Amino acid sequence: MPVKRIGISTGGGDCAGLNAVIRAVVLTALNQFQWEVIGIEDGYDGLLNDHCRRLDYKDVRGILSLGGTILGTTNRGNPFRYPTKVNDHVVMVDRSDELIQKIHSLGLDALVVIGGDGSLRIALELIAKGVKLVGVPKTIDNDIEGTDMTFGFDTALSIATDAIDRLHTTAESHHRVMIVEVMGRTAGWIALHAGLAGSAHAILIPEIPFRYEPICDMILARTKYGRRFSIIVVAEGAMPLGGEAVYRDKIANRLGGIGQVVADEIANRTGKETRVTVLGHIQRGGSPTAFDRLLATRFGAAAVHLIAREQFGQMVALQGSRLTHLPIAKAVERLKLVPVDGELAQTARDTGVVFGDEAVFDETMLDATSQARRAHDLRDSGAFDTNRQNP
Repeated sequence: MPVKRIGISTGGGDCAGLNAVIRAVVLTALNQFQWEVIGIEDGYDGLLNDHCRRLDYKDVRGILSLGGTILGTTNRGNPFRYPTKVNDHVVMVDRSDELIQKIHSLGLDALVVIGGDGSLRIALELIAKGVKLVGVPKTIDNDIEGTDMTFGFDTALSIATDAIDRLHTTAESHHRVMIVEVMGRTAGWIALHAGLAGSAHAILIPEIPFRYEPICDMILARTKYGRRFSIIVVAEGAMPLGGEAVYRDKIANRLGGIGQVVADEIANRTGKETRVTVLGHIQRGGSPTAFDRLLATRFGAAAVHLIAREQFGQMVALQGSRLTHLPIAKAVERLKLVPVDGELAQTARDTGVVFGDEAVFDETMLDATSQARRAHDLRDSGAFDTNRQNP
């Protein structure tokens, strides 16, 4: 049966670039295939609560550069485990059959599901029940397997890097240790990329449990050589060796607070004034970067073409500079985490970044500026004479 009408939904946490995908899906469907597009509001909830509307040219005009999503989103609308109040108690009810019936009643021939691993796992369950759909990977965490990048990551990275740049000046002016806590859940992609781009002196990520000793040694060594400030980027899922992750709300599985824990420990051990900045949802908002606008647009158009070729159950992906696709089942097998022996982590080590897993802090790991300051101080102290001939 030829496709005539498709649905599109955005689920999970918001991020920059969602509107760019919506726009690309609508324009490609209308221009190339003359399909009707139905926007499903607030993720899968829109189907269950009859919050759906037709999307036309006028609905996507001017939204390419807008953050957020014109369709709304939620990370609590799992139709297979839907919270429902029964006799004054909230119980989880399977409403998936009801949702599928809504799909049929709307005459939707296929769905474009834009989401992270949670939304895509739900999509996989719907596929098993006969729903025709394709996936578009979305998350600032960049932790979806099979794609080198998810849209939203580059914008979050740019925001985090800009914040680190700004904190450098105040940290140096006040001779403080600045802790920057960034998002990422159990993956350290934002922390590692932003830490490297922002010239952080230590980066703490979930993939590498840390010890405080090498971090504090680094801070004290920098102070000794005249660099009286330090910048430390901490992923929200980072944890000390032998310890546990820190949660703002453990019941809701919301990470947060590790930055303050690290700051308190560093202040106690070093005596340095230590401050914390938690970027939080600032990383999700605002206008998408040019990279995310382009990637989201490419993903949206590619998703429509997957439907046209009846390649259902697939997720669009970026591998290198090339767009491709892979089964959603493959994409959600596991989270894509930072390889601890990968090129990026090694580059950080090569340039003197401390991860906290070092047995001891080697002063040769100090950055070039600190090394130059050290040499200057030694010359001024008369420790060696550059004009003296060797005996």
